[in-house]
Amino acid sequence: MKTRILITGLAFVSAISFGQKKEIKKAEKAIKSNEYNEALTYLNEAEPMLGTADNDVKAQFYAAKGEALLGSGATDFNKLKGAAEAFGQALELDPKMETQLAVPLQNLRAALINGAIKDQNAGQYEMATEKLYASYLVSKDPSDLYFAASNAVNGKNYENALKYYQMALDAGYTGETEEFVATRKETGEVEAFDNENLRNIALKSGEFIKPEKRVTESRKGEILRNMTLIYIEQGNNEKATALMKAARAENPNDIYLMRADADMSYKMGNVARYNELMNQIVASDPNNPEIYFNLGVGSAEIGKKEKAVEYYEKALELNPNYEAALINIAVLKLSGEDKLVEEMNSLGNSRADNQKYDELKQQRKEIYIETMPYLEKALQLNPNNPEVVRTLMNIYGQLAEDAKYKEMKAKLETLEKQ
Repeated sequence: MKTRILITGLAFVSAISFGQKKEIKKAEKAIKSNEYNEALTYLNEAEPMLGTADNDVKAQFYAAKGEALLGSGATDFNKLKGAAEAFGQALELDPKMETQLAVPLQNLRAALINGAIKDQNAGQYEMATEKLYASYLVSKDPSDLYFAASNAVNGKNYENALKYYQMALDAGYTGETEEFVATRKETGEVEAFDNENLRNIALKSGEFIKPEKRVTESRKGEILRNMTLIYIEQGNNEKATALMKAARAENPNDIYLMRADADMSYKMGNVARYNELMNQIVASDPNNPEIYFNLGVGSAEIGKKEKAVEYYEKALELNPNYEAALINIAVLKLSGEDKLVEEMNSLGNSRADNQKYDELKQQRKEIYIETMPYLEKALQLNPNNPEVVRTLMNIYGQLAEDAKYKEMKAKLETLEKQ
């Protein structure tokens, strides 16, 4: 009697196993026909029976689930995240499936990264961070962690920023990559190619000469700088100091780190060390406009606006066509406008108030007149920058320069239609 029960039980398990495989096969067939929702229906029917399946069947199930979720939700983050988790389970159960899943994994990563770029451009930094971290779980590429951390910084989620930066460093990430470059004969400009083969084809065309291989600048200094500044922001000066000390010991001549060390010193009230480090940075390459531009950015970040303008002006001295320096000077000069407007709006109607109003109005006008040449030069360099056009339009409007205002207004409307 016991034997008969055992045989019946085995037959029952076999029937369940057969049912699982049948539903998974149906799902796989539906996936090949791009019927992803139909595939998910079959997989939902198979899932309750999955507990009795062997690892091969489970891996097959999760691989199909990942593909079905990916196919049905190219712009749905929850489905993309579910696809990433399913693919991860499939590979954990059967690592040999990596070859079979190579294309779906590549497509999933592309969908996540493209979605993250759109979110980042829209200022949706939290969602961009999540998508990039999900991409890392799929790709194991630490560059995804770096970009996830950068978005977390922009979104002021400093805990996640520190976490992802540290994970990237632990994975040995530096951001250095090999580039295949060549010089264009006609212009003398050095151009980079996606790979060596494309570079070699360009050389054969005769348009390029001087093939070279170079390594892009490391991002490690930037990562350590950002981590240090986050610790300072959190009031954790001890961690910030320890991290900076270790980072500088490893890369004593890294300009990013020297700047971070200077910023940290200033925020901690050590002005003497700040000045010493700033002088060292300038001395490292006194004719490099990039150095002065970066010093301008750093000075602006810690509230030293006048010093920032000095550095930007020096960058323009070395490179008069430095568009970013022109724009940043304009931004700094216009940054005092809000305070003037606020004070103007707070005044009453007394004689003294009216006199004060006129004084403030004149100060505002002087800011506009002082800022205008920088923006006009920036517009000459890049006629299609809508923000520069919009700002100039507003300035011309305030200064009652009607012809120029109308010109900028028409130009802005054209740019916004493109």
